[in-house]
Amino acid sequence: MQYNSTRNNNETIEGHQAIIEGLAKDGGLYVPSVFPASIFQEALVNDSYQELAYRILHAFFDTYTEEDLRNCIHLAYTNRFKTKEITPLTINGKYPLLELYHGPTSAFKDVALSILPHLLTSAYRMNHNQETVAILTATSGDTGKAALEGFRDVKNTLIQVFYPSEGVSPTQKRQMQTSLGDNVNVVAISGNFDDCQRVVKQAYQDAFVQSHLHNVILSSANSINIGRLIPQVVYYFDSYLQLVKQGRLHFGDRVNFVVPTGNFGNILAGYYAKQIGLPIHRLICASNENHVLTDFIKTGTYSRNRDFHETMSPSMDILVSSNLERLLYHFANGDGAYIQALYQEFEKSGSFSITPEMKELLDTHFVGYWASEEACAKTIHDAYFIDHILLDPHTAVAYYAAKQYEAEFGSAIPSIVLATASPFKFSKSVLTSLKQNVPEDEEEAMQQLADYTKQEIPQGLAQAFSLPIRFTKTVTKEAANQAIIDFIEGGLHVSD
Repeated sequence: MQYNSTRNNNETIEGHQAIIEGLAKDGGLYVPSVFPASIFQEALVNDSYQELAYRILHAFFDTYTEEDLRNCIHLAYTNRFKTKEITPLTINGKYPLLELYHGPTSAFKDVALSILPHLLTSAYRMNHNQETVAILTATSGDTGKAALEGFRDVKNTLIQVFYPSEGVSPTQKRQMQTSLGDNVNVVAISGNFDDCQRVVKQAYQDAFVQSHLHNVILSSANSINIGRLIPQVVYYFDSYLQLVKQGRLHFGDRVNFVVPTGNFGNILAGYYAKQIGLPIHRLICASNENHVLTDFIKTGTYSRNRDFHETMSPSMDILVSSNLERLLYHFANGDGAYIQALYQEFEKSGSFSITPEMKELLDTHFVGYWASEEACAKTIHDAYFIDHILLDPHTAVAYYAAKQYEAEFGSAIPSIVLATASPFKFSKSVLTSLKQNVPEDEEEAMQQLADYTKQEIPQGLAQAFSLPIRFTKTVTKEAANQAIIDFIEGGLHVSD
């Protein structure tokens, strides 16, 4: 398997090298030059999550030895998740819910970020690198803590996370600020997630930053790193197979997946699953009031020239969805020059439109809906009191979108809703939606939600309020490059 940049398909590298580099030098994202052959076969029904992970990761990253890949999978998914199934599928309400939040930080990012550090360190050995790898990561809430947890105290690795100063929930912020590890750093940016993401991307090409990188190479834990994206393909297959094992689906039947989407990585993993054989009918893109993706799917024009809204689903408060570039590259038949021109236009004008042929492909695979804050709150309320399930705001947006899709197209094809975070990460918003009194203190709100719903607070969330706050720095986006250099030049060397 070879990989190339979305903006240049003339130069290829191997998968483990793409994981090390994170972002291509021309600013593009690494994509497989061709998709692997279909792995969809009935024998998969008997696979454990770990065995399924091996099949899929080996198909995409065949330069890893079997021993190395199985070791990465073992380290990632043994005794790190609360549930044996890693990503259990539950059917308590109207739609099957794929619960992706049973990892150490109670968000779906744990599934991929539990294995990425091991894929990276293994790739590092394969490549005989002598440098330190500095992981730069932008977060709209969940990626940051999951990356910090995954990479803390990993040898020859530094990780620095940037988050919007006002754009994450109090619990998400507390999780990051109390992170453990000698090789970690957390910085708030005065701005939104798009500003954080721009800081990370531009650091790769910034001459000032590059001039200070002595025996240090930059990489990323965001889904711009192909090593973050591919592990997410696994739970699409696994959830389908769970439905088959439960007798709710015949092997080979089609399904829909409903995905709360901000940076387009999670839903793109579904598209990749479809490309290697999973019989997905539609990928339903669920957006909040920052519905730039929903508008794009409906019109074929992507525009960031709009008001930005801070919502109760902050991980989706994004106007520039990085992973969309990968999809467009595939839809453009690998025309890197076209993608380069498209994104040059986007940098200048803030918008672009795709060709009619690409729009036709978009309509074949995707459909989009969005939920207002009022609709999100009502969905949380009704799901709890009618369907008897407790949803976080991001999952509520997807649940709402599933209902919109059913109203428009019917329910002949089942829809699996991706539940991406624990409700306890957003206790105040959930309590407000349930029309309960909301304590000012975040820890008290979490406990009140637990008492009211008779559900247990995830250990990692409860622990965040007992740890001391370590990171309080806030910088402007203009000062972020200096913050990167200051951290790297701190010269942290982490031993095994």
